[in-house]
Amino acid sequence: MALHDSLIPLLGGGTDPEQLVHVREIPARQAVTAPWPEWAHPDIVSAYASMGVTTPWRHQVIAANTAHSGRHTIVATGTASGKSLAYQLPVLDEIHRTALGDRTSLEPTGSVALYLAPTKALAADQLAAVKAMSIPTVRAETYDGDTDPTARRWIRDHANLVLANPDMLHYGILPNHSWWARFFRRLKYVIIDEAHSYRGVFGSHVANLLRRLRRVCDYYGVSPVFIGASATSADPGVSFGKLIGSGATPVVEDTSPHGSTTVAFWEPELTDLRGENGAPKRRTVIAETADLLTNLVSAQVRTIAFIKSRRGAESIAAMSKRLLHEVHPSLPGRVAAYRSGYLPEERRELESALRSGQLLGIASTPALELGIDISGLDAVLVAGWPGTRASLLQQIGRAGRSGQDALAAFIASDDPLDTYLVHHPEAVFDVGVEATVFDPTNPYVLGPHLCAAAAELPLTSADLGLFGSGVEDLLTKLVSQGFLRQRPAGWFWTHPQSAAGMVSLRADGGGPISIVETGTGTMLGTMDSPQSHYQAHAGAVYVHQGQTYVVDELKEQDHCAMVTRSNPDYYTQARDITEIDVVSASRTQDWGGVQIRFGEVMVTTQVVSFQRKAFVSNEILGEEPLELGARDLHTKGVWFEFDQKLLEASGLTAADLPGALHAAEHAAIGLLPLVASSDRWDIGGVSTALHADTMLPTIFVYDGHPGGAGFAERGYDAVRIWVKATLDAIDACECDTGCPSCVQSPKCGNRNNPLSKSGAATLLALILAQDPNLSHR
Repeated sequence: MALHDSLIPLLGGGTDPEQLVHVREIPARQAVTAPWPEWAHPDIVSAYASMGVTTPWRHQVIAANTAHSGRHTIVATGTASGKSLAYQLPVLDEIHRTALGDRTSLEPTGSVALYLAPTKALAADQLAAVKAMSIPTVRAETYDGDTDPTARRWIRDHANLVLANPDMLHYGILPNHSWWARFFRRLKYVIIDEAHSYRGVFGSHVANLLRRLRRVCDYYGVSPVFIGASATSADPGVSFGKLIGSGATPVVEDTSPHGSTTVAFWEPELTDLRGENGAPKRRTVIAETADLLTNLVSAQVRTIAFIKSRRGAESIAAMSKRLLHEVHPSLPGRVAAYRSGYLPEERRELESALRSGQLLGIASTPALELGIDISGLDAVLVAGWPGTRASLLQQIGRAGRSGQDALAAFIASDDPLDTYLVHHPEAVFDVGVEATVFDPTNPYVLGPHLCAAAAELPLTSADLGLFGSGVEDLLTKLVSQGFLRQRPAGWFWTHPQSAAGMVSLRADGGGPISIVETGTGTMLGTMDSPQSHYQAHAGAVYVHQGQTYVVDELKEQDHCAMVTRSNPDYYTQARDITEIDVVSASRTQDWGGVQIRFGEVMVTTQVVSFQRKAFVSNEILGEEPLELGARDLHTKGVWFEFDQKLLEASGLTAADLPGALHAAEHAAIGLLPLVASSDRWDIGGVSTALHADTMLPTIFVYDGHPGGAGFAERGYDAVRIWVKATLDAIDACECDTGCPSCVQSPKCGNRNNPLSKSGAATLLALILAQDPNLSHR
């Protein structure tokens, strides 16, 4: 009997339900071990033995040896492959040996290390793992926003392994580096955990942050070794080198054991409901995933369901709880949601319940995709494409960590990319994973970091190479704007306020919005400011740990949204309108009657209304206008300009053209993540039958971040693959005139009107036919 014959029925609906489109079995992997390195101190080896690690995997030894020899190292292997040991071994060995040697010194002289993780939860998990080893010379402590202020000085002065996150390095450590002078003078290693998560604008920020860290280290006379841990990615050595600003040696062969994993590709069934244009609607990915989670938890299968949105995680958990109550009253309490925005104590409680097995099922945003130790899971549900193949493999690798056979399911949402992938599994399993995309030279990112660097230590000409080309022009602009002053010795920050405050590592500015309950004043959580117009406008539904609230008022000046407890049977979705201007084109591909360009654009967006939609069916129950201000975005985009005569020759009339352009734009946005490690919500688009700047029919796709995030340029570089996949997704869709699985967009400001599915297919085929390299293939 095939492995999937015994596991697939756990999802419900028999061995081969209609929704099961494809099954792929990832075979078990046998372990390859290696002896402990000769340089490893016996005390450290004994500490690992006490934790049950008697022999390391070969890739762990290779990575440890590389870092121990003084080379920057990136370990890019699968989930649960023991990356922690690979970086802990050289770090703990160094700390232990030098600590033994400085016991007679009045001042600490032993080596120290800095560990950086993208989330507090991951740092806390690593702290617990290190402390469990009970090495008396290792004084490890977390240093983040939750750290008691009274403990911070002791940590600075006495901890030799400090576990922090990029935010604390940016706001708390580098601006106050003189307080950390003794620490920096002894800094031997810097660990960058989950390095693949630093992509897009966040990755660009962290890349510049690490360049600032290296500059401060140089000031104190040290050059620490950087060790990265990453999920599998394309060219990890190149990506990590770009992140830290220096070359790095990759270790990519995974020699750890792993159980077999059965991966199901699952497409929700079509319903009798019809969309705005009469197209049939599929059951929502949230309702489908809640059903599958219920089936698995009912069978006592420990399961995690991943979904990208906070609201999705809350909705899956809430729906599953309601369904489980009908099975047995003890089961609803064993399911929960987990997402960012929770208060620290809530996160810690959930992580503990998940590890202990108290929770049988959890619906999570990608916050739990990272390396928190939650072994023992039997199944993983991935609700909607997570953005990259690397993320999918990372998420499904969460199951089977204890060596048992595991089940994973990718549940397609109503989205062109999901439709394409669920019917083209080879595009997931038979190609390499994506490169990590980010751009440290983005002036909107780099400029504020140059100000922060100048505040830490005056910038000199010798520093400029560290930050890339074109820095002098940017510094000249910062001087003219009054942010910096230039003197013969260099560039200086002369303002009384903190330069670090100019930089928001994880958001596009504006600071976080606090979610506050109107009646009690209780703070429920936080939300990034750019999300507020879409998710915290008046009338929006906000969900927190299964409790539903409706927003009474968004107070942007006070950085808060006031909410009241409620139980609506719908969710809300904001709609916006967008205008775009071409600033400049820096790159062009001449495809005859189609010009493909990449460059700078100015996007003006205004959220104008919101819709109420039914949970299970996505049926629109009503729409209300909103009065919110427009927001300008100076960013990068890729655009297609079409010759009018070519369009007419292809049969696209003036009446057909707006719908064809609009539908092609929607589908192209949906398929861009196939070639760029973006999320659909990272990018936007505009199409018009006559654009004021190009004076031609034009489709724009742009990065939804100031200065750009690298996604649009990735689309420009892989334009043929991108356009061909978009055409294939439209052709493969079962609908007649267009639906959310092909050309409709969930955030269209024009109510998905006009749209022409057939016109989009004609237009995309026309682009491909103009490819100048086609005749050479």
